[in-house]
Amino acid sequence: MTRLHPHRAFWVVTATFVMVLFSSAAPSPLYPVYQELWGFSAFTLTAVFAIYVATMLASLLTVGSLSDHIGRRPVLAVALALLIASMILFVAADNVGVLLAARALQGLATGAAMGTLTATVVDLQPTPRLGSAITGAAPTIGLAGGVAVAGLLVEYAPAPRFLIYEVILGLFAALLIALLIVPETSERIGFTSRRHLVATLAPRVHLPAPVRRVFFAAVPALVATWSLGGLYLSLGSSVVARVFGVENHAEAGVLLFVFFASAALTSLTITGREAGTKLAFGYPALAGGAVISLSGVLMEALPLYIVGSIVAGAGFAATFLGALDSIIAATPAQQRGQVFSSVFVASYLAFSLPAVVAGLVVSHIGLQETVVGYVAYVLLLAVVGALVTAGIRRRSARSGDSATSVAAESDRTISDRTISVGR
Repeated sequence: MTRLHPHRAFWVVTATFVMVLFSSAAPSPLYPVYQELWGFSAFTLTAVFAIYVATMLASLLTVGSLSDHIGRRPVLAVALALLIASMILFVAADNVGVLLAARALQGLATGAAMGTLTATVVDLQPTPRLGSAITGAAPTIGLAGGVAVAGLLVEYAPAPRFLIYEVILGLFAALLIALLIVPETSERIGFTSRRHLVATLAPRVHLPAPVRRVFFAAVPALVATWSLGGLYLSLGSSVVARVFGVENHAEAGVLLFVFFASAALTSLTITGREAGTKLAFGYPALAGGAVISLSGVLMEALPLYIVGSIVAGAGFAATFLGALDSIIAATPAQQRGQVFSSVFVASYLAFSLPAVVAGLVVSHIGLQETVVGYVAYVLLLAVVGALVTAGIRRRSARSGDSATSVAAESDRTISDRTISVGR
């Protein structure tokens, strides 16, 4: 079978990356519809969100490194097949139990796909700059599109509970067919024994030694960014409806879209910068945007909230990309699936756990108070991350100065010896 040229295959994988995140965000505007239709509590709504994250993390922890052993294409094919099955369940859902099953299956498939997709994008990247742009922009483009398009269809299209899932199902089917002609990018090394297979699939986060220091230095950035993203996707619709009085699903989707669209645009425009420069811009923008958005909530000023969302979205992208660039630079090619799965384990734990806690406490302490606590948590992470980054840059500068001094001394020694020989 004729395979696609790697550059064309790169865009097929990019489209798949975007669609996986698009589908993960699409149910969000429908939650109020389900809640009104089936009359379930806020706790049940939190459970629907939590089961998706739990199954996705279980998948990341078990099959996250599988593509490093059996190849990228088989893992992506199974993930897309499971995503198609989850869309069928969403269409068929007539009670909370089926909705929970659909979300759980979607989580399993998304977890299997995320690390493999990131690794495949890096494998196929025409240039490191374009690869960096896509790994940073694809998640935010997908999330932005999911909430915006689903909101529009829920508000204005016929059959709002079904149409969005039918559209996604058709696109996933097309991508699964296209995957048949995408070239394999990872050597199929297989497993040396059953024990090796079991050890590979055992739930764990394992990092190669050369990556560990860089990864742990990047953790504050991963946690701060995805925690803020979780705030927008978990409490954002409630803030828009209850604080600003926006009841139109399409308008609510557009307001959530602003944060992720700003992140996507920033990802595409900042890729030429060094990782340290991205972080130096990202942390202040992340913290400043969160404070501005919070001010808009407390003052019930929608324009201020929108401005804060734009600034915070730019900070999200720059901070996440800066962290990801440093990890990519330190990761051996044959271990990309494993490392990127670990990245998304950290990111989605940060995305989900605070959101679940917020969903549980909001009915007890109030929406605004919950948002204040959530933003304070993000600000603390941003400060810690900025301090870690500053410390690393200072150490790097000292190392650079030492290296320069050694090189200069070496040059002087060589020069003295040359003069001596000349004499």
